[in-house]
Amino acid sequence: MDKKLANARTDRILWVDLEMTGLDPIEDRILEVAAIVTDWKFEELATYEGVVKVGPRLMERRMDVGKAFWDANPEARDGLIAQNLEKGRSGRIIENELLAFIDEHFEAGLPVLLAGNSIHQDRRFIANEWHRLDARLHYRMLDVTAWKVVFEGKFKKKFAKPEEHRALGDIRGSIMELQYYLAKVKV
Repeated sequence: MDKKLANARTDRILWVDLEMTGLDPIEDRILEVAAIVTDWKFEELATYEGVVKVGPRLMERRMDVGKAFWDANPEARDGLIAQNLEKGRSGRIIENELLAFIDEHFEAGLPVLLAGNSIHQDRRFIANEWHRLDARLHYRMLDVTAWKVVFEGKFKKKFAKPEEHRALGDIRGSIMELQYYLAKVKV
């Protein structure tokens, strides 16, 4: 690996959140994606939202597997289903748009730092469905969940993050959560 790429530093972060039919990256599919580019002050520089078309039978079958979760979040479920029918586009188109979004906001040729809550799970879906996007991302990720584990386990500090189960709102909640933890750190 090129040493420049391995040690790439950036002044920007790509925050991503996916809403999927379930949590199995092989059986389930991405329904919705949002991305926010921030600087290290976590100020929003740009946003992207996309809706991936998923066949109704697959969506119904996979949402039935995760019935308990979706029944507890009916507004999110119903919104995602309606949005899929009205605005869904092919995954290839969405991936192309995400790559164009990255090209517009990040330095060419350098891997992009991916951030989010439990971002490793979203990354599994990206690797499975969007190979070209996966290739643009750095192997390191900024996972807010790691901060959550430390602060809840060691310091008994808990952030009450709004749980919208909609991609753009969830990213904003993750950024607020990281800012909460960082405010507790003395430099």
